[in-house]
Amino acid sequence: MLEKVKIWLIEAKRVLKVTKRPNRLEFMTIVKVTGVGILLIGLMGFIINMGFAFITS
Repeated sequence: MLEKVKIWLIEAKRVLKVTKRPNRLEFMTIVKVTGVGILLIGLMGFIINMGFAFITS
């Protein structure tokens, strides 16, 4: 069990060495895309909720 944890930590360390922080432009793009996705999902939920409210009343 302890050996599996050690192997996982070694692999995680290797992945962290390869990754890099996004620059400001990349970060802002990610924030915008994520925000639009959240808004679209919320809008879809609102429309579905209003549809059911209209049907049941």
